[in-house]
Amino acid sequence: MKALNYIKTKINILAAAVLVVVSSTSCLDYLERTPESVISEEIAFLNFQNFQGFTEELYHCIPNFTTNYWTASWNWGDDEMVSAAGSFHVTFAFDRGNFWAWQVEHSGHGGQASWMDRWSANTNDNPHTKGLWPLAWYGIRKANQGLENLHRMTDATDEERALIEGQLLFFRGWFHFMLFQHVGGLPYIDRVLPGDEQLREGRLNYHQSAERAAADLRRAADLLPINWDNTVAGRRTLGRNELRINKIMALAYLGKNLLYAASPLMNLESTGSRTYNTDFARRSAEAFGELLDLVESGQTQYALMPFDRWHGLFYTMGQNWALSGGTETIFRSLYWSGDQSNWGITKQYFPSIIVDGDATKFVPTANFVNKYFGMANGLPLPADITQVDPESGYDPEFPFRGRDPRFYKSIMFDGMQVVQGSMPPNQEDNRFANLFTGGSYRGAVSGSPTGFVNRKFVPLTANAYDNAFAFGAALHLNVPYLRLADVYLMYAEAALMGHNSVMGKSTNFSKTAVDAVNVIRQRAGMPDVLPRFTASVDLFLEEIKRERAVELAFERHRFNDQRRWMQFIDRPYNLKTSIEFTRAPESEVGGDPTQMRVLNLREQVLVERPLADRHYWLPLKVSDVTLYPEFRQNPGW
Repeated sequence: MKALNYIKTKINILAAAVLVVVSSTSCLDYLERTPESVISEEIAFLNFQNFQGFTEELYHCIPNFTTNYWTASWNWGDDEMVSAAGSFHVTFAFDRGNFWAWQVEHSGHGGQASWMDRWSANTNDNPHTKGLWPLAWYGIRKANQGLENLHRMTDATDEERALIEGQLLFFRGWFHFMLFQHVGGLPYIDRVLPGDEQLREGRLNYHQSAERAAADLRRAADLLPINWDNTVAGRRTLGRNELRINKIMALAYLGKNLLYAASPLMNLESTGSRTYNTDFARRSAEAFGELLDLVESGQTQYALMPFDRWHGLFYTMGQNWALSGGTETIFRSLYWSGDQSNWGITKQYFPSIIVDGDATKFVPTANFVNKYFGMANGLPLPADITQVDPESGYDPEFPFRGRDPRFYKSIMFDGMQVVQGSMPPNQEDNRFANLFTGGSYRGAVSGSPTGFVNRKFVPLTANAYDNAFAFGAALHLNVPYLRLADVYLMYAEAALMGHNSVMGKSTNFSKTAVDAVNVIRQRAGMPDVLPRFTASVDLFLEEIKRERAVELAFERHRFNDQRRWMQFIDRPYNLKTSIEFTRAPESEVGGDPTQMRVLNLREQVLVERPLADRHYWLPLKVSDVTLYPEFRQNPGW
């Protein structure tokens, strides 16, 4: 909590109506502020306009993990692999068991490219300077400062007071949850800690931490509106309220916080049991049920995006840098309009043979694609992908035929046409994805080491020839923190495990756990969950896990899902593999790539991550755990 110690000494009072202009050539410490720059607490918190100006900085404490570095790493499970050129990234270090790499102090081994940490609590607009650890502690202090000054908001309506209090409570709960989901139970700071007070805040266990966050998020949900545009205060900023914290966001994170607390890893940390905690799971289902009932009854601005516009969840192009996400995204970070850092991020997926710029590439692992992206009929691939499966229709000579529609939306595979426009004659061979063993799209350093490429977050035209990442194309990538499909799937998990029944449901929503999963499958054109997978709670839980892997692939959820399920450190979850094959002699690119015949198909282990029990929690900073004895380090670190 070095960041917390620093934050204790920094007090910022901001008002929307007052701008303090400081020369770009000077850096005044807060203790050296000029008299005219000081705003009294009575003025800063007097009315809604001023108090909202103070509160707005909390939104700038949300790191944009998508654009947090020149090339950005946020998938740390078994789902993604970084090429050897990205050896400075967290993913590379984590694959080798070095979990210290999330910290900026270890920047030579990944910390500099981690959205989790930065040197200071910097809330300016540059996403490259924002890290979760320092900004969360700063945000918690600021939220507490606001809550302790609510009584000064005398020139305001009840609605305005509720809007301010709701935002402050949400952020206090959200920042705590974002921290303890990664490192385990923490002190829950609900007051402004005096700068001259010796720190003695002991770590709570995970359940205690989750209960405190749940209280804040529940109260925030009760205070906040569904849509700010429908409030008197919100109508002053009509059409610009999309990112403002609302009831749906608070309910979503209330449910997620409770589901995490219910999960085996968190339950083990708190009670010693590796099972689900049914009480937390039931409460989670109730929070999600309240949210989903509001959505399905048409009372919110949220709805699932049509599948033919699914990519709009993650990027926009030719829309004047419009924020992606559509009606489905519930929570996301702020962004720059025309954020230049998108230029690097949009180039980190396709191999260097067709993309200039940084050689670092992030690609799907073959183990993840083969295990979770099944067939269009709802059946998985066989465990041994070299074998024919007559029931599912899988044929190892045509491994890309008849797959889940989301496979084709998310994954670039061998033979797909990538370059759409003209290219030099001597480069024509690279118009199509040469992802067979030894193909031009393969490579350990700046190509795909696994035989697959991620196409979920960028259009196929994001290559050096079609040039979709040119500034004029306005390609804008921003992966959401949380979207509605995730809520349906978390509801299904919570209802299943809270009621120990595949027909489990909350008291406030009509759909069962199975129904909720089917909503997501139907949107993608998939059949409902097959009866064989609803024969028991355990079978259906594994099907929910598979559905989460496919629907939410590469969106930053897999690492935490694997950890909380305690499916992280052991085989096969610690393996990262490639797919190896040759094209059959008669196969010709240019037609339907799903019909290309391949030979000698096999998987090959590229990395076996050296993981142990200690890797279920990130290590805390040495500089923090040495501040005082009660802030202890995580076991094994």
